[in-house]
Amino acid sequence: MAEAQRTDAVTMDDIVSLCRRRGFVFPSSEIYGGLGSSYDYGHYGVLLKENVKARWLDAMVRERDDIVALDSSIILHPRVWEASGHVEGFTDPLVDCRFCKKRYRADHLPDSQCGQRPSKRPGETESCDLTEPRQFNLMFETRVGAVEETGQKVFLRPETAQGIFINFKNVAQLARRKPPFGIAQVGKAFRNEITPGNFIFRTLEFEQMEMEYFVPPHEADEWYRYWIEERMRWHTGLGLRESHLRVRAHEADELSHYSSGTSDIEYLFPIGWSELEGIANRGAFDLTQHSQASGTKLEWVDAGTGERFVPHVVEPALGLNRSMLAFLVDAYDEEVVGERDRTVLRLHPRLAPVKAAVLPLIGKHDGMVARARALHEELRRVAYVEYDDNGAIGRRYRRQDEIGTPFAFTIDEQTLEDDTVTVRDRDSLAQERIPIGGVRAHLLEALTRPWKTPKAG
Repeated sequence: MAEAQRTDAVTMDDIVSLCRRRGFVFPSSEIYGGLGSSYDYGHYGVLLKENVKARWLDAMVRERDDIVALDSSIILHPRVWEASGHVEGFTDPLVDCRFCKKRYRADHLPDSQCGQRPSKRPGETESCDLTEPRQFNLMFETRVGAVEETGQKVFLRPETAQGIFINFKNVAQLARRKPPFGIAQVGKAFRNEITPGNFIFRTLEFEQMEMEYFVPPHEADEWYRYWIEERMRWHTGLGLRESHLRVRAHEADELSHYSSGTSDIEYLFPIGWSELEGIANRGAFDLTQHSQASGTKLEWVDAGTGERFVPHVVEPALGLNRSMLAFLVDAYDEEVVGERDRTVLRLHPRLAPVKAAVLPLIGKHDGMVARARALHEELRRVAYVEYDDNGAIGRRYRRQDEIGTPFAFTIDEQTLEDDTVTVRDRDSLAQERIPIGGVRAHLLEALTRPWKTPKAG
């Protein structure tokens, strides 16, 4: 086997091109010219997102006894957002350039590019004419009711967390859990961002994976530190390189007024170090606010001792779309094998959209096709696998490499003679022959064995 020579520089253009070429992500409403920072997810994008989501739910709910799941409504009573402070304070400072008509966040000007001269920052050229900053609310408004004029103004939720807080009493009573315990939720959120962009890093519509962990007040700091370490283990356990991850604690002037501590797990994206996941020690702010606004006590009462307290909350919050982008960036690899370029997604097998490909060496050979079809039918009962007989075998391998398929099973002339198949490993390109009757067990074992990205060195 020829030795591979790798290059490690990954650009956002590389990721966008691959996602478009292989059907992970498309610009939304493209036939109408598109809508800024809105994207549709194709077949492999849906599968990858679902796998990321499933691994998060595994870690948060299925593998633990202290966290339960919730799916709250996207449209909540408008008083929820008044109590949470979003109506009054969920804003960004907005400035416009009267000359180039571009819009910027005032607090991001040092990192922004001038609309006319990208080498300059907004306000650094003579033609720049910036307005004074004004506050811009990020929530999308809509109305509930048959007639718009008399309908009730409501909001598309900008986060999933508030749906968890207002259900604290329901869950605490019915789930038979006592603090410390958590409520986890995956769902859509919407933010009318001033300057969305960088592909799916920041979009108008996105999915959040949030968990609110309710703890006795005196244990909050301990659990805050615990969840920072636990979430770092999740990211590295699914293949993100430690060299591309770091924890950044917020300075005092960055903290929300209710937070006693917030840390970001940052990833080295092609655009630089940026937030991947946030872990916040939110105190008792949310439950207290909703208790006061609704008149319903949201507190924990110990049935045995009569002790009562408002739990403090530690919140790990991760964007599903941004997490998917990090996994794509970290997995993307280009190398030269035998004087031929190869693009490959070195995704963790548990995240890969397709777990294995079943390939007849000759797509028009009846005997090979029949055996390959039968093997595909057997494997698809236990994992998501693809059958492909279209084109030369080398091209089919390359297609599977680009969507991150970790294993390929090839049926050839020898299969018809001795009932063995060739197993090809995506990362090492190593090939071996195994009995066709043992392929199912081989695949299931391969998908559960420890894995480390070859890019880690």
